[in-house]
Amino acid sequence: MVTVTNPIISGFYPDPSICRVDEDYYLVCSSFELYPGIPIFHSKDLANWELIGHALTVDNDFYVRANSYTGGVMAPTIRYHNGLFYIIVMNYSIEQNIIVTAEHPSGPWSTPHLLPDVPGIDASLFFDDDDKAYIIGTIEEDGKRYLYLNEFELAGMSCIGERHLIWDSALRNASAPEAPHLYKRGGYYYLVIAEGGTEYFHAVTVARSKVINGWYEGYAGNPILTHRHLGKQAAITNIGHADLVEATNGSWYAVMLGSRPVGGYYKNLGRETFLCPVTWEDDWPLLASETGKVESTYELDLPEFKVKSFDNPFIADFSNKTLAPELVFWGTPYQSFWTLENNALYLACLPRPAGRQMISLSEDAPDAQYHDNFAFIGCRQRHDSYEVETQLSFTPQDKEAAGLLILQGNNHHYRLEKVQENGLSFVQVVRCTTQIDVPIYRPHFKSYTSEEVLAKQEVARGNLSLKIVQNKQTIDFYVGTNTDSWSCILSGADGSVLGPSSLNGMTGVTLGMFATANGKESENKATFTTFAYQGK
Repeated sequence: MVTVTNPIISGFYPDPSICRVDEDYYLVCSSFELYPGIPIFHSKDLANWELIGHALTVDNDFYVRANSYTGGVMAPTIRYHNGLFYIIVMNYSIEQNIIVTAEHPSGPWSTPHLLPDVPGIDASLFFDDDDKAYIIGTIEEDGKRYLYLNEFELAGMSCIGERHLIWDSALRNASAPEAPHLYKRGGYYYLVIAEGGTEYFHAVTVARSKVINGWYEGYAGNPILTHRHLGKQAAITNIGHADLVEATNGSWYAVMLGSRPVGGYYKNLGRETFLCPVTWEDDWPLLASETGKVESTYELDLPEFKVKSFDNPFIADFSNKTLAPELVFWGTPYQSFWTLENNALYLACLPRPAGRQMISLSEDAPDAQYHDNFAFIGCRQRHDSYEVETQLSFTPQDKEAAGLLILQGNNHHYRLEKVQENGLSFVQVVRCTTQIDVPIYRPHFKSYTSEEVLAKQEVARGNLSLKIVQNKQTIDFYVGTNTDSWSCILSGADGSVLGPSSLNGMTGVTLGMFATANGKESENKATFTTFAYQGK
């Protein structure tokens, strides 16, 4: 027996998709505008998961733009067929569905195959018993969204034959039918989708057909899983976007996204990955059937196989030549703004400010990715309470700044930064917030970003330590000359402003190190000798 503790992957790892090959399970998640893209996890018991790599990097020409934070890569599906792994996903930075392949999930992964004939979001792959491949996706017709199926030729990576509309939704005029996955069991094809939107009304629904391209029959008991009836104060909300897998012993399970609100309906952790058992009744799947909701723990009749999961505390090792896989950039790091030398991480003061206004996608320069990086490296917030700290060596000039950043997105963050004014050095806390009138992907996009210095303290030149401590939705900011000598320069800052709902967003918080010249060219660098995160 093995005990599953939910979430099985904590922090901002949403839209899970899973497949099994022999006794090994592989799971992928959305990465939005974080780089590298599409984290890949491995498990042998569905309870213990190890991050083994990423599917999208500069090595296979991955481009993701650091702009809105909620764009980029989302809703991947991973499948295995005839010795090859496939991941299909939408990259909003290039407005294309793509497929990458690999012989092993840890890579290397192929250069993305562009899919101009695959419309819509959340496209998925299905391999039938006769080796035929199919794409299942979403499409808008006559003002309504449908789920469609199209045969797919693997050799040419293109759709062939007629596109079939196979279902719309369980509820009449349901909001956002999406995330389709297709399975075959006992003579039926089962179509599992999400509907209701990825927030409070999120749900999992199912339909079936004995003909793969026929119109699917919705289950009378839909939805087969939702938490919307539990209220916004429930421990787990927003459950949906499920993918099913059959275990080695013939039992079935589902992974899905969900949120753990903190201090009210504030989802600073974003959407995380959860698991529940699946049972079959009258040839229909039932998710979490005994209680009707995802529980915090489950006992699975599978042998335990422990692997190296995320460390807590996580302490970055800057003595290596490569960064730890838990560390991420915001956008593809085309510019050479970071190096690992002398047991330290060096970040160049790039011109891009931390709080720069977003750019409309319609107005974005075609080559912006090569000269518009933001010098940021961090990790996802994975606990509702945590400490993050760093040791910084930095002599700022003019408008330059460097330090720690709590990044939500859309220029929505807190900064604990070192700056200089009139030849004196200061550490200050800055709150940056953004209001959006029109979404970034629509015409006439507008956003309004404002910054406020909440606290400022003069510091001596030389090395210093910075620390941020968050307890639920209360944030305290510290500065010290070393990790044993701390002075709190601001206590009680409101963490709820970092929840994505205020921005109509979907992302969780990322914590990290940054440097900027705030609009100017600079040769200066900030040196970080430690970076540590500890969840509580």
